[in-house]
Amino acid sequence: MAAALLANLLYSTGFVLEKRALTAMPSVSVRNPARLLRNVLGSPLWIGGSLALAAGFGAQLAVYRTLPIAAAQGIFVSGLVLLLLLSSVLLGERTSGRERYAVAAILVALLMVVLSLKEGSDTVSHSAPVPLVLTVCLPSLAAGVWLYGNAERRSRHRHRLPTTGVEYGVAVGLLYGVSSLAIKGVSSYLTTDDLGSAVGQLFRSPYPYLLLFTGAFGLVMSQAALQRCRASLIVPVCTTVTSLFTAVLGTLAFGEALPHEPVRLALRIGGTALAVSVLLAMPKHDAPPATPQPPTTPKELTSG
Repeated sequence: MAAALLANLLYSTGFVLEKRALTAMPSVSVRNPARLLRNVLGSPLWIGGSLALAAGFGAQLAVYRTLPIAAAQGIFVSGLVLLLLLSSVLLGERTSGRERYAVAAILVALLMVVLSLKEGSDTVSHSAPVPLVLTVCLPSLAAGVWLYGNAERRSRHRHRLPTTGVEYGVAVGLLYGVSSLAIKGVSSYLTTDDLGSAVGQLFRSPYPYLLLFTGAFGLVMSQAALQRCRASLIVPVCTTVTSLFTAVLGTLAFGEALPHEPVRLALRIGGTALAVSVLLAMPKHDAPPATPQPPTTPKELTSG
């Protein structure tokens, strides 16, 4: 639990620092990754944010060794509250009433998932069949890259309302969902005292290569998206997609069984359905800026 809360703090801080650094940079694009990397690696603030995210990755490894996937995701999503607070204080971002209701509903949905857990009856699995992992991950990676490219093409259309970042958040969330499953897989090789043998077995598994792909593409895609969109919206969407992907498909891939009791099963399925419904209903575009009204000229006083 302590490691999960620490991961929340590190991830929220990292995203906000990166967003603040990106705001001061020239426009970055996934079509020019070399320029993007030059810009971000030249910013001490961005490097500080990336180090915070890397430390959060280390804390996440510890969490997956001791908690079921669904429980871990429920705790990780609670960090959205901290993210919204930091983005308001440090970035000056404001969310609409509809978006605040949506984020609150997402937190309720994931609270339902957490309440569906029962200490002692939920197993923590440390292995998954490689063919099943690849069957889950490879189509998800393809879908994330395609969705991001589609959002990029649509955003370049003239006279189009500015996007809120929902599509970007879903795309990056799919990549990070695969990354989260890969982290879970890596953690399964760190439960032995024979480190040399564990490292050899790890590199014969698909997990390091999934992490390499999601790390490289996720870095470029998330930075371009963060620069264009509000962190207070894109990060909650990304986190929700990642958490649902990991909790649902990760539970199935690693064989962590669903609850047998009707109430717990209803909470888990209902929470997942609510989060997906809220995500689909979130606004896809920011409202256009209000057009300033020309000042009215007072009527001249006339003598009768």
